[in-house]
Amino acid sequence: MAHQGFVFFREGKYSSLSLRGHIKLDTSPTKFSYLSGFANHFATEALAGVLPQGMNSPQRLPHGLYAEQLSGTAFTSVRSENRRSWLYRRSPSVNASTYDEWTGTAWRTAPLSDGLVIPHQLRWATPETPSRPQNFIEGIFTVGANGSALEHAGVAVHIYQANRSMDGMAFSNADGELLVIPQSGALRVQTEAGWFDLAPVEVLVIPRGMQFRVELVDDTASGYIMENYGAMLRLPELGPIGANGLANQRDFLAPVAAFDKVDVPFELITKLGGRFWQRRQAHSPFDVVAWHGNLAPYKYDLRTFNTFGSVSFDSPDPSISTVLTSPSHLHGTADCDFVVFPPRWQVAENTFRPPFFHRNVMTEFMGLITGTYEGKGNAFMPGGFSLHTQMTPHGPDTSSFHRGADEAQVPSKLDATFAFMIETRLPLSLNPAALQWPTLDKRYVEAWSGLARAALP
Repeated sequence: MAHQGFVFFREGKYSSLSLRGHIKLDTSPTKFSYLSGFANHFATEALAGVLPQGMNSPQRLPHGLYAEQLSGTAFTSVRSENRRSWLYRRSPSVNASTYDEWTGTAWRTAPLSDGLVIPHQLRWATPETPSRPQNFIEGIFTVGANGSALEHAGVAVHIYQANRSMDGMAFSNADGELLVIPQSGALRVQTEAGWFDLAPVEVLVIPRGMQFRVELVDDTASGYIMENYGAMLRLPELGPIGANGLANQRDFLAPVAAFDKVDVPFELITKLGGRFWQRRQAHSPFDVVAWHGNLAPYKYDLRTFNTFGSVSFDSPDPSISTVLTSPSHLHGTADCDFVVFPPRWQVAENTFRPPFFHRNVMTEFMGLITGTYEGKGNAFMPGGFSLHTQMTPHGPDTSSFHRGADEAQVPSKLDATFAFMIETRLPLSLNPAALQWPTLDKRYVEAWSGLARAALP
């Protein structure tokens, strides 16, 4: 395999990490190589000599290949934000049957005509294991959404549960990019740009419109998905933090070019405006022999996140832990932020260290990948999730509050935990079906019932 660019992991090497006492998960040897960097302009080829030099679309390409551009931004976007890649493939994407409507998933898209915006504190336990066969796309269930996919604004939050691979099926989402957050079960993801190994405590971003399929490594897999309708996810500005910290560019990994050598018929599913469409193709759509550009899927290991926090007093706002952000038209306000709460030291003096009581102008969806979360006690388990709509009061439960109020003010390590939050500027319009899921905790509000009223003199 010939390729250009820095390869982070070589074939056959292990990709597990153990950083400063962070969780080390058991991982199998990675099968794939990766290119390192966030939104770099990569060049990679699976056959030497395929990439054209000095131009993008020559009159004739080697081996009769076709040049096809995939644009993630408008042609006229400013250079610093323009994202596109050129794909050199065995057959152009137009080479397929006409579209028919497809109804094989419970996935829903904003605006939700029957969506509910309610002020309740909401929490769901770990989803029940599905009883019927379903692949990654068939097993997506929508919790809520805001904005409008057709207007390229807003976000949706989903969970996925799969017990079979996407054999003979590929999917592309014209409504937005997808951030996949595995919680249980490793995945092997094939994209037009190449392959990924993906395990819990890693996340994967797939650009709008790029075709992909998901294979299961284990018998089952489940996790969370953030669907971003708006501006492409990017790294947050560091401001007073300086040049280093949070998520570092070099820790983001893009695939090297790879293509299917044996062709079989494929079912191609596309989502546009919340409706699903099906085409059929006599060969694999994963036939990109080489590509170059700065629009590519990428994965990121949350264990490489460099956490910042207070070393004097008071707790920092959770925004200090933002991994990726999609800005809105309101300066300083995101359509969606992806925030991680990893293992970290707490050293602030005379400070209540768990998450403080709060009413937020932003809406907060939280999930737990592994371990426990410092503010929710034992009732919040891996695979579960909570939702606090904008201005809905929330904060540490009774036991977490008393622990934080009484703990010794000495350095302490929060370990064996990975939680995340999706924060969005608009309320999430709830899928009514989510309020009927048997895992909904109808007694969640009782988590605060033991907080005694202050006795004044």
